[in-house]
Amino acid sequence: MRIACLALGLLVIGATGLSAKPREKYEWSRMWWNEANDESLPRVLLIGDSITEGYQGFVAEELRDVAHVGYWTSSKCVSDRSYLALLRYVLDEYPYAVIHFNNGLHSLDADRGEWVEGLRGAFRLLRERRNGAQVIWGTSTPLRPMELTAISAELNALAAPLVSEMGWPTDDLFGLMNHDDRATEWSDDFHFHEAARRRQAKQVADMIRAYLPAPAASAAPAE
Repeated sequence: MRIACLALGLLVIGATGLSAKPREKYEWSRMWWNEANDESLPRVLLIGDSITEGYQGFVAEELRDVAHVGYWTSSKCVSDRSYLALLRYVLDEYPYAVIHFNNGLHSLDADRGEWVEGLRGAFRLLRERRNGAQVIWGTSTPLRPMELTAISAELNALAAPLVSEMGWPTDDLFGLMNHDDRATEWSDDFHFHEAARRRQAKQVADMIRAYLPAPAASAAPAE
């Protein structure tokens, strides 16, 4: 039995080309679909981490009349051994008009080569399973300490050529938040106060709105 399990583990690693990123002390994933039984509006999917968790409700408010917003937020890095399986699940649950995708802040300590290959694998899966959805890449936000912000910027730079290869637009959340007011915007080294989260949501929603399908024309009244 131990030999069989070891062989299966080697097959999984070989299939992804990645070794498993060490787990954090607490691992979490949250999946949520608003208006799950209503098909009257196009559906939007937000993918990210606790930063996305922080602004998703405000994005839903911004888009409440034009789209139903769902999300998958997680501590999992793209080089985590179960990331692609969970990504495949959320992509297959519903048809989406727009997918806003980010993965970075839980990757600050990830092996750079493994992270790039994990991101490449996630992009391939998005391309295969998006079912016509417009994918938008969201850059990772800066952090309150400048030394951590430099690592976030490094990951964004590594992602940029892969995003360009896909031809997907970029939502530059890093640029939006990377300014000198580091005393009042952050609630801790990673997360933001409500006003900042609302500003992020406004930019995310504006970006998504530009790629939503035009509303169906109302039927002409009978003469």
